[in-house]
Amino acid sequence: MIALRPMTEAEFQSYLEPAIADYAQEHVKGGRWTEEEALEESRKEYNGLLPNGIATPNQYLYTLVDPERQQNVGMLWVAIRQKPDQCEAFVYDVRIDEAFQRHGYGSQAFRELEHKVRELGASKIALHVFGHNHAAREMYKKLGYEETNVMMAKDLAS
Repeated sequence: MIALRPMTEAEFQSYLEPAIADYAQEHVKGGRWTEEEALEESRKEYNGLLPNGIATPNQYLYTLVDPERQQNVGMLWVAIRQKPDQCEAFVYDVRIDEAFQRHGYGSQAFRELEHKVRELGASKIALHVFGHNHAAREMYKKLGYEETNVMMAKDLAS
C-alpha cells in the first residue's frame, strides 16, 4: 500500500515550477487562458494558494511512497477548507511519475488520502478535473467520486 509522506522543502522546490507550467498548459488547452498569459496567471494562482510554500496553513503536500520498493512514485496536494456546514478536503494536484503510471498508485493514494483527511476533520473530498483528462475522470468514478458540475463548449472554428 502506498504511503503519504509530508513533502520536504527540496521536493517542493522540484515540484513547483513544472507544476506551474503544466497547470498553465491545461488552462490553455481548456480555453481559460491564452498561451501568452497562461504562465503568469498560473504563477499567480500558485502564489495565492501557497504563499508560504509547504508551510502554508491548511495545505498538505505529500510525496507518494511505495514502501516495498522504498521509492517515491508521485505527489499529492490537498487543502482542508472549513465550509459553513462541514469540513472539506480539496485536492489541488496529484501526480504519478510516468514510470509508475497505470500501476494502481493513483487509486491507492486516494484511498490513503481518505484516512488522512478524516484525521484532519474532513468529511468530504472534492477536486477539479479537466474534461479532457479522461483517464483521471475514469479513475475518480471508479473510486466513487460523482460529477457535481460539468462545463461544455463547442469550437465553431473547426
